[in-house]
Amino acid sequence: MATDIDHRVDDSRSPGDDGPRASDDTSRSAAPWSGVDGTRAVRGALGTAGFLVGWYLASLTQPAFVLPSPVAVGETFIEELVSGEMATALGQSVRHWVPGTVTGTLLGVGSGIVLGWNRTLDDVTAPIVRLLRPVPPLALIGFAIAWFGINHAGAAFIIAIGAFWINFYAAYGAVEGVSEDVLDVGRTLGVRSDSDMLRSIVVPAASPGILTGIRTGLGRCWMLVVASEIFGVPGVGRRILRASNNLLVDEVIAYILVLSLMYLIVDIAFRAAQRRVLVWRA
Repeated sequence: MATDIDHRVDDSRSPGDDGPRASDDTSRSAAPWSGVDGTRAVRGALGTAGFLVGWYLASLTQPAFVLPSPVAVGETFIEELVSGEMATALGQSVRHWVPGTVTGTLLGVGSGIVLGWNRTLDDVTAPIVRLLRPVPPLALIGFAIAWFGINHAGAAFIIAIGAFWINFYAAYGAVEGVSEDVLDVGRTLGVRSDSDMLRSIVVPAASPGILTGIRTGLGRCWMLVVASEIFGVPGVGRRILRASNNLLVDEVIAYILVLSLMYLIVDIAFRAAQRRVLVWRA
């Protein structure tokens, strides 16, 4: 299939137009964690303190079921943590967050790479992709219940759908945006077949964009935890929905903080891994 190497060349589709601007994002995002920046740390602390003070003052003008104070939220957070309820809910959410995120990411990245590289498959599947892309994961809850039941598998399905599209378009755009000059270098070095070109040239060149999509998907999947538990699956999202129905806003905010903290931990870990993978760009 050596003759297929040039099939992504098309003057009507400018390479890189649709691909995420991963290089700038990666270089900027790595800086805060590469060392201690005293000035930025102080500014962040001041901003956080100002937000908490403003929140506290606003809470004085509202009843607790509308806007609880930061102190009340902190007390509820500690109570839920000490009682073990928070750890239980988080463990239940992780049981569908992990398989949903992993499955959606792998399928999305794989499909994006294949369709971003193969013009024929891209043309064949384009109508289906454009038809399904606007469908929100929440609209598929009925399918999740019918196919998997009200359990962790159904919730994982909802999360996987959300992860798939983010990673699909990130990988698709990154592969499609690989410069023709890079491909020419590969041909000069003796790379001829599609499989060798993908493995040795295209995927490494597209890896910044692919990794940016994965990172974005990780955050989106934590957002989808609430949506995936809306039909009765236990977890953090279910606790948020139940507390909302009972106007326990302090508990709602406490469990929202759990999701935020989990995303922060995952994001920091992924950024560290991303810098190691992209060390060749330094």
